[in-house]
Amino acid sequence: MKKPFATLVGAGLGLTVLSLGCSKASPSPAATEPAASTADAAPLAEGAAAPNVTFSLSNGEQLELASLRGKPVVVYFYPKDDTPGCTVEAQEIRDLYEQLKGTGATIIGVSTDALESHRAFAEKHGLPFGLASDESGALAKAFGVPMRNGRVTRVSFVVGADGRIKRTFPQVTPKGHAAELLAAIKS
Repeated sequence: MKKPFATLVGAGLGLTVLSLGCSKASPSPAATEPAASTADAAPLAEGAAAPNVTFSLSNGEQLELASLRGKPVVVYFYPKDDTPGCTVEAQEIRDLYEQLKGTGATIIGVSTDALESHRAFAEKHGLPFGLASDESGALAKAFGVPMRNGRVTRVSFVVGADGRIKRTFPQVTPKGHAAELLAAIKS
């Protein structure tokens, strides 16, 4: 089986929200395989160009962020599938999915878990949006998302139609964050 990949290609797209992170639970020792720790990384600042990346989604689809130009996109990074905080965040996004979708948004969740784990997580919780694997840490690196023990931290970005970061949420609390994302897209 091929490993999922992330390709960095340039910059810009419509409106993007990246939420990175979900659980305060400690990762398992096996979770430390991804790229070296980037604990000192700084998330992209407001006004920065959003990188163009390609996601390997749990449904087998490859999605290039630039292909969504002109549409809002919610991309939230979270540490680990099916942990308490990550589940709360995913379920709240699921529960607001119709409102998010009503803005024209595409939603993508990203963690360093394998695609098989994402499939099980999405099925168990009825998640109607795509989950992307960032086993290499390339997506997190592209957006300056800190990683600790092979897992991304909680961070969210809102990127406007001009392809620039409009809002950065550097410390996300899972409960209530879906409403923050919806408000950020609507503003």
